[in-house]
Amino acid sequence: MAPMPNAEQRESQRPGRKLRVSLFLCLAFAAAASIALLAADSGSVRLSQEQINELARTYGESARRRLTRWQQLLDDLADADEMTKLREVNRFFNQVRFVDDIEHWKKEDYWATPVEFLVSNGGDCEDFSIAKYYTLRELGVPIEKMSIAYVKALEYNQAHMVLTYYEAPDKIPLVLDNLKPGIKSADQRPDLQHVYSFNGDSLWLSKKGRRADLVGTSDRLKPWVQLQSRIGQ
Repeated sequence: MAPMPNAEQRESQRPGRKLRVSLFLCLAFAAAASIALLAADSGSVRLSQEQINELARTYGESARRRLTRWQQLLDDLADADEMTKLREVNRFFNQVRFVDDIEHWKKEDYWATPVEFLVSNGGDCEDFSIAKYYTLRELGVPIEKMSIAYVKALEYNQAHMVLTYYEAPDKIPLVLDNLKPGIKSADQRPDLQHVYSFNGDSLWLSKKGRRADLVGTSDRLKPWVQLQSRIGQ
């Protein structure tokens, strides 16, 4: 199957393979990734030059350039306002190729770390959302303002994931999506039906883009727990 065009290439496009509908489905994963793919300390996505060099020896100069640009983005946005951070992080990651998990990782479902996503120059919807979440967290955006949202893309009758940002708890969130380049509020995205969302702390059922009911902590999602352990969180 050919890779899906990214947001910069095409405004309207088909989301990738279906995510499993069950909130708490146990997913099988391979052995933990090489420690070289993980960030330095406590879930940080800051990389040392030594780490970048090590990754480049395995994944090549293109991977080095992507990782270097990512680290430069972190430096450039350190003192920016939150909307600028959202816009530039969304734009940066939406340049990466969309590739289905089965083609890219030879697995039905795999949640990649931001480093894996960039060195391989590909991933599907949750990988875009995860990379944006961790990058914005590194830039100081509070996790309580962000959720990774499981949604249904109504135009295609398929599951999808996006990152949502709440300026305030009672505000309609903004949607950062790899399918569409612009950041819009959830009420301007009638093509998305929100089902649930989560962040580093909590898991919510969603209604019209809002966090409707707190149903527990995000450690009920095994793929998320496994991802965090590989990142070092």
